[in-house]
Amino acid sequence: MQENKNKANENQTEELDINHLMQIRRDKLAELQAQGKNPFEITKFNRTNTAGEIKANYEAFEQKDVTVAGRIIAKRIMGKASFCTIQDSDEKIQSYVSINDLGEESYKAFKTFDIGDIIGITGFVFKTRTEEISVHAKEVTLLTKSLRPLPEKFHGLKDMDLRYRQRYVDLIMNPEVKETFILRSKILKEIRKFMDEYGYMEVETPMLTTVATGDAARPFITHHNTLDLQMYLRIAPELNLKRLIVGGFDKVFEIGKNFRNEGMDIKHNPEFTNMEFYSAYEDYNDMMNIAEQLISTVAKNTLGTTNITYQGQEINLAPGWKKITMIDAIKEVTGVDFNTINTDEEAQAIAKEKGVEYEEIKNTRGHIINEFFETFVEETLIQPTFIMDYPVEVSPLTKRKKEDPRLVERFELFIGGREYGNAYSELNDPIDQYERFLKQVEAKEKGDEEAGGMDEDFVNALEIGLPPTGGMGIGLDRLIMLLTDSASIRDVLFFPTMKPLN
Repeated sequence: MQENKNKANENQTEELDINHLMQIRRDKLAELQAQGKNPFEITKFNRTNTAGEIKANYEAFEQKDVTVAGRIIAKRIMGKASFCTIQDSDEKIQSYVSINDLGEESYKAFKTFDIGDIIGITGFVFKTRTEEISVHAKEVTLLTKSLRPLPEKFHGLKDMDLRYRQRYVDLIMNPEVKETFILRSKILKEIRKFMDEYGYMEVETPMLTTVATGDAARPFITHHNTLDLQMYLRIAPELNLKRLIVGGFDKVFEIGKNFRNEGMDIKHNPEFTNMEFYSAYEDYNDMMNIAEQLISTVAKNTLGTTNITYQGQEINLAPGWKKITMIDAIKEVTGVDFNTINTDEEAQAIAKEKGVEYEEIKNTRGHIINEFFETFVEETLIQPTFIMDYPVEVSPLTKRKKEDPRLVERFELFIGGREYGNAYSELNDPIDQYERFLKQVEAKEKGDEEAGGMDEDFVNALEIGLPPTGGMGIGLDRLIMLLTDSASIRDVLFFPTMKPLN
């Protein structure tokens, strides 16, 4: 209790200190405004170069005039001459500022600038006696007055909750965070480049839908006022993308947000970035090939290698990934062979024997096979592995296997004990699809909040005719976590979902 009281007192003291510093900054602003020098009235500043350009090409810039701009992150006042360091979008650069160059009035104003202020500097490029590339300032302009102090320099912004809530401060104080998001952008660019080279056309489909379907997940529900219609934020773009295949496009893909009203943890955020792609006249084997090539190519082009380390685990993303059926994977780990278990009752009995829990509305052999896999196998799959041939009960949009209609031509990709992608030989039989939708509706009526609804227009599209098609979805946030060695999905989202403090 005493520890909590001390912490509360520290927080209160810190808040009082911040309020005092903020008042000082507001007083400085008021003085500037009274002098007709309001920095917030400046609408444009013409900079010629970034810090990164200058430091990367010093020989070309030496002794030449430049104009740079950025946030003050360090400052040393030494009488009639001073140094400050600014940080722009890609680098930091030092500036030498003296009373002889700026004049007495401008230098006096410069000395009042605070850490966090955004300034523009015009001057020539040189190296100091310590060989640091710098700008010798001839003119300094205050562009934005920072009214709230940044976290203390040496302690920085460490509170993870606060870092996620105030990502703008996190990006300023923690350079490695900015590097993660720069890499995220490069990864997405490489993915688009890869898909383009493989002949896929990027498309966009609605995020607001009238039917909650496309995957098994609890949806977000909203209301359209003009149409007086209940609508859903999309769970997945799958059905609309397959409609485009029906319409005659052979290869389509979409990168966009999906929304699922479910739990939150290091792997899940209610809104997340996903890519789905579909190819006519191909099946799930083709999807395995493209997934393997896509991820290994993107890793090579962004990281320079396919040998990565994720949270201490060494992972090889080079092609040649393991392929194994779900039933065989369960047998490898547990010794239980579901090829010899043929009834729901037998499956329920082995589940009870092995301590595998299942919901009463999901008590079929297929559901229990899936529970066995999630309980015993998933976390053991460290190297890239395709788990194939899922039970039909957990795969309502997938084509059945000819050899065993209880299974479907589906795989999921696992790396580091986590799922990264889901793919099918797409179901194109409208009669079978309609019956599976009915079972989903029945499950929803029995209380399964993740069960999808009936999409009669999609059945209509299948009746027009969907060619044999392979399709896949890849969770891009998770893939970016993998390639940036980030522990939590929140580390790769600029603005993760957070509960308001008030």
